[in-house]
Amino acid sequence: MNKTDYLNLMDEVIAQGPYAADWESLCQYPEPKWYKDAKLGIFIHWGVYSVPAFSSEWYPREMYLKGTPAYDHHLETYGSHKDFGYKDFIPLFKAEKFDAGEWMSLVKASGAKYVMPVAEHHDGFQMYDSGLSDWNAVKMGPRRDVIGELKQAAEQEGIVLALSNHRAEHCWFFNGGLKVESDVTDPAYESFYGKQQAGGGELEIMDIHAFPPTAEHCEDWLVRLCEMVEKYRPSVVYFDWWIHNTGFRPYLKKFAAYYYNRAVQWRIDAAINYKFRAFAPGSAVFDVERGQLDGISPFMWQTCTAAARNSWGYTENNDFKDPAELVRDLIDITGKNGRMLLNIGPKADGSICDEDKDILLAIGGWLKRNGEGIHGTTCWEAFGEGPTNISGGSMTDGKPLAYTSGDIRFTQRGGYVYAFVMKYPEDGEISVKHLGLRGLKPHAGGEFDIKDVSVLGYDVPVTFTRDEEAMRITVRGNIETRYPVCFKITVFN
Repeated sequence: MNKTDYLNLMDEVIAQGPYAADWESLCQYPEPKWYKDAKLGIFIHWGVYSVPAFSSEWYPREMYLKGTPAYDHHLETYGSHKDFGYKDFIPLFKAEKFDAGEWMSLVKASGAKYVMPVAEHHDGFQMYDSGLSDWNAVKMGPRRDVIGELKQAAEQEGIVLALSNHRAEHCWFFNGGLKVESDVTDPAYESFYGKQQAGGGELEIMDIHAFPPTAEHCEDWLVRLCEMVEKYRPSVVYFDWWIHNTGFRPYLKKFAAYYYNRAVQWRIDAAINYKFRAFAPGSAVFDVERGQLDGISPFMWQTCTAAARNSWGYTENNDFKDPAELVRDLIDITGKNGRMLLNIGPKADGSICDEDKDILLAIGGWLKRNGEGIHGTTCWEAFGEGPTNISGGSMTDGKPLAYTSGDIRFTQRGGYVYAFVMKYPEDGEISVKHLGLRGLKPHAGGEFDIKDVSVLGYDVPVTFTRDEEAMRITVRGNIETRYPVCFKITVFN
């Protein structure tokens, strides 16, 4: 199919309904139940940018920008941008160790319920079989349908497939190459680099009005999305930040109406992820990049973050987080009606580094003990208590929070409240203020009583008392752990 075919297909699907390309209609689309229950997903940033493995996945842009470490590194390591541009990394992207089944086994071991490989990043190289461009992983580089293989492997493991698309930023991503002698301006490679929009400094790009994409770019973006959805039927389509530019607004509504109607036809429960104010609240799932919300949201939301602080893709000097920190983030996010989409970045050969593996396996080990209090739960009356809370907003995960034994987070399910002590005290004495006799909000018919308390994953005696100020729990057994400990509290039996 060509561009015209896909545009016509989208019009036909929208005409069949039931959803129209307007916010009032799109806000009627329900949140998928599987997504509500699944609190952890795995993001995978893997592409040509894993070959230089320097700085971050933004190396393709920065290598053409004078004054950046990537620019200097490129000249020193690969030579001039005219003789060796970003396209020249593609033959080196061989993926000789890529094993989709092995990847999905690791995802399952992490306890995640969905997986989201990047189908196309800002660089414009598609990781799937495309009839719209020759610059894809089937025709170049790995010469394999990476997304197709991952879809099959995910289905075999019972993992929901989601896909991310970052094509929106492509129209300016290489525009540094317009200011230096480079291959970006060579007409022979326009089919890859595209018609780069000049200007677009970092401040301009962030302005949703100052630097709009062209209609030609938006239509190209739209038909690529349609092709991706038709071929792989993902249950989530994730968009990165730049779609909040107002130039995309009519195209976003059209895509959402097409995608939601296709989901109805195909009988899949689908969702869209967006950032900033790209979509009307309630029409898609809000995503906070490398950050969280500071309270409970009435709408389901998600944070996307990475195992490494400095990069989403693999680099040789990634600064990895402690898995205990990530577990605390997962708990805090869950208690606020959120989901965690945790990223790893495989190497160019398709292998996953030991640090990423260890993090995923550690989280999976913790979830084996405590997953009952995470997956399938809902928010309680309060997300938590204690002196520590994250500042709401994106880009706040630069340093781990210093949680105390007084920091507790809550979830609930089926008559149980789950109280996570974020830093377990050595003496086994815990006070929960929200469960004191005065701590609960009034309920119809009076207060409910606490019937029983146990510790998930540990066979230790637990006693408790309640006074006006707090519920006081005493654990008479040895628990030595760096990770949060979850108390299962029976409030209805």
